[in-house]
Amino acid sequence: MIIDIHNVTWEREEKVVLQGIDWQVEAGQHWCLLGLNGSGKTTLLNMINGYIWPTTGSVSVLGHKFGEYDLRELRKSIGWVSTSLQQKLYGQDTAFKIVLSGKFATIGLYDQALQEDEEQAISLMRNLGCEVLLNRTYSTLSQGERQRVLIARALMAAPKLLILDEPCTGLDVFAREQLLEMINQVAQQPDAPTIIYVTHHVEEILPCFNQTLLIKEGRVFEVGDTSKVLSSERMSDFFGVPVEIEQRENRNWLFIKAAESK
Repeated sequence: MIIDIHNVTWEREEKVVLQGIDWQVEAGQHWCLLGLNGSGKTTLLNMINGYIWPTTGSVSVLGHKFGEYDLRELRKSIGWVSTSLQQKLYGQDTAFKIVLSGKFATIGLYDQALQEDEEQAISLMRNLGCEVLLNRTYSTLSQGERQRVLIARALMAAPKLLILDEPCTGLDVFAREQLLEMINQVAQQPDAPTIIYVTHHVEEILPCFNQTLLIKEGRVFEVGDTSKVLSSERMSDFFGVPVEIEQRENRNWLFIKAAESK
C-alpha cells in the first residue's frame, strides 16, 4: 500500500480543516486529487509528506506508519513538485544543479555528485525535453520550463511516490498541453512511481489517472474509478452547479450549463 489513511481529522486554531478522511492508494495506481481552492488538498499533501500530524486517525505512507518511522527518511522516497518548492529554490542556480539536488533532497547542491548522478540528471532532462536548459539559471526560465526541471529533480532519487501539486498553474494552454503530455509519458514508463496529480481543473485529468478522489470542504466527497466519479450528475453535486462532462479524445471536459430563462 502506497498511502493508507484511516479516519483522519486535522484541526487548526479550533477549525476542522480535514474530517474523517479515508484513502487508500495501491502500488501501480495513478490518482487525481480534485478539489476547489480551500478544499483541503494542500493540507492533505502536507500530511502525506509528514510535515503535519493528524489530530486523530492514522497515516501510513510507503508501508511506514507515522510515529514508527523517521519521516525525514520517508521524504527521500517521495518526489514533490509544488509552487511552495519553486519559491524556495535559488534563482541563480543552473537548471542542471537544481535537478542534481534532487538526489539529496536539498535546496541547493552541497554534496559532491558522482559522475553517474550527473549522467542520470542529463538523461532525465533529455527525456523530459529540457536538456537545452542545462546551463540556464533558474530565474531565467519560463513557468513551463521550471515545471519540467522540477519534475526531473523529483525523479532524481527514483521515488516510489510522485506528487504533482497543480503543476499547470500559470501555464498558457500550449505549455499546459506540452507538460501534460510529458507527465503522461512518465506515467507510462514500466518503472514509473505511483503518481498523485492534484488539480481543480477536470480537463487536466489524463487517461492514465484512472482513480480519482474528490475532496470538498475537508471531507472525501467521492472516491473510485475516474470514469464513474466524473459523471455529469456527480460533478454537478460536487460543484453545486449544473455542469456537463463531455469526453473528447480520451479527456474529460467540463461545461457549466446555462441557466434556463423563464
